[in-house]
This record gives sequence, structure tokens and C-alpha cells, in this order.
Amino acid sequence: MLAQIDFGKFYVFYTSKLSNKCKDISRSERILSMTGAYDNRDGLIWMDGKLIHWKSANIHILTHAMHYASSVFEGERCYNGKIFKSKEHSERLKNSALSIDFEIPYSIEEIEIAKKDVLKANKLNEAYVRAIAWRGAGEDMGVASSKNPVRLAIAAWEWGAYYGDAKMKGAKLDISKWKRPSPETIPCDAKAAGLYMICTMSKHAAEAKGCSDAMMFDYRGYIAEATGANIFFVKDGEVHTPKPDCFLNGLTRQTVIKILKEKNITVHERHIMPNELEGFEQCWLTGTAAEITPVGEIGNYNFEVGTLTRDISEIYETLVRI
Repeated sequence: MLAQIDFGKFYVFYTSKLSNKCKDISRSERILSMTGAYDNRDGLIWMDGKLIHWKSANIHILTHAMHYASSVFEGERCYNGKIFKSKEHSERLKNSALSIDFEIPYSIEEIEIAKKDVLKANKLNEAYVRAIAWRGAGEDMGVASSKNPVRLAIAAWEWGAYYGDAKMKGAKLDISKWKRPSPETIPCDAKAAGLYMICTMSKHAAEAKGCSDAMMFDYRGYIAEATGANIFFVKDGEVHTPKPDCFLNGLTRQTVIKILKEKNITVHERHIMPNELEGFEQCWLTGTAAEITPVGEIGNYNFEVGTLTRDISEIYETLVRI
């Protein structure tokens, strides 16, 4: 079974033995950087209104969300003790829940306080924050779950660069065989756990090929996004990014578009065909975990880690720490 380990600067995967797919990371660096499985750490997690020990933050095997994906979540980053766009994340969490037909029994203000309590309790100043709400175990165990309680938990931990050293040389992306579905089939404006199933499979396939991630097309064949990040391209000094009409319009994506417009750089939000990849000069990914990550390769297409990519990354790094 494939497991995911966070270890600060790098990001690796292992089965029973360390994978040899990450060729640029030595075995000794991997071993020294491991911090343990996510269910076996010290610290405190906020769950259903109170802080509990990390290792006690468990749920029943018949939890509805485990069987039917009735859960929504947020990934947030804390810089210098402050979560960037914290309230916007909490608002989206609440709205995502409504999109999949349940209501989180905590207000925006209560969620904000809970996140601060988690950071304080774990003495974290630079951290990744994960808030998750789900349908718990209750009277219903079929597809319907209106009788089951809605639960909320918030955890935080130190997490370095999502794509390892790709910020320097550019990430290598595979092209996924899976496509982002039509908004008639999913609530595409929700950050819902079930929507990430094809992302997980796509990323596994990409890593098996020695790539950092995969780019996905949408159901019409247009370029959509990576498995957990939005995507931008540069051509002749102008920026092009897919129109988010069937995938999540990320908060980092929105932030970057605002930065670009404030620099008087033309931004085209539009449908992008796969054959346009050949003409793009630069490419980067945006996301809370990814932050601003340059892309060096997508399939057989190559991109430079250019001046504009670096400038936007530097501006973003400054902005999140204000």
C-alpha cells in the first residue's frame, strides 16, 4: 500500500522499501528526513470543539465519509504565525459542505478561533493547516446520511515545499489519462474529498514515471489543472490560465491573477487546447501547498524557469508574510 510521508524539504513516497523513483534524492537524505506516519505523531488536534492528543484523533470504521466520500476539507498555510487568507478558507469550507448537502455546525468565527488554538497548542509559527468536515457514524449506513452527525477536525504540522526542489529547477509533470468531469456531474466549486480520487490515481501514475505530478485535461479536452494545483503559462510576456468552469478556482490562483494585473501584465483566462503547449515559454503551478512552483516539463514539452515566474514567486512569498 502506498503511503505518503512529509519530511521537511523533500517529499517522497515509499512502500515496504524506499522507492528508487526519486532519483535526485539520496537514500541517506530520505532516512534522515523522515518524521513518521501521520497517525503516529505527537501534538494536539482540534476535534469537535476540543483539543485532543494527536494519536487519539480517531473515527469509527463505519463513518459515512469513509464509505461515500461525504467530506470536505481545506489546506491552509501559516506564515510567521498568521494563516494566509484564513477567513476565505473557512468560508470556502462552509460553502463546500453546503454544496454536498450538509452544514458544518460551527460558525466562521468559531472555526477561525479553533485554527488559532491548534497553532498555539502545537507551538507552530510556520505550518500547514488541514481543516476537514465529514458525515460521521450514525443511524444511516446507506447512501443517504441525513441522520448522521456532521463532525469537524483541524490539524496542523510543519510541511516544507510540496514539490521538493522543483522551485529551483522546475517540476516535471506527466499528462494524466483521467479528465476533470463536467460540472453537471460534480459540484466542481467544492473542495470535496471525493473529487480527488482521480487526482490520487493520476499522481501515483506520474510518480511511477519519475514525475512530480500530472496535468489533467477536462471532459472537453481542454487543459484544466494539475492534481492539486492550478496552472499558468507565459507567452510573449502575457499570461494564459485555464478558465475554472469545471474545477476549483483556487485562492492562490486568484491571488496570483491579482498580482499580475497589478503589474499591468495581461492575463487571459480562457480555454486552452493541448496543442498550444508547444508555444508556451514558461509555466508554473499555484496552490496553498504548492505555493508558486515553476514547471520545467509537461510530457514532451519543455519550459524555462523564467524571470516572470521567479518575480511572481518572490512577490507571493513576500505577500503571504505581511
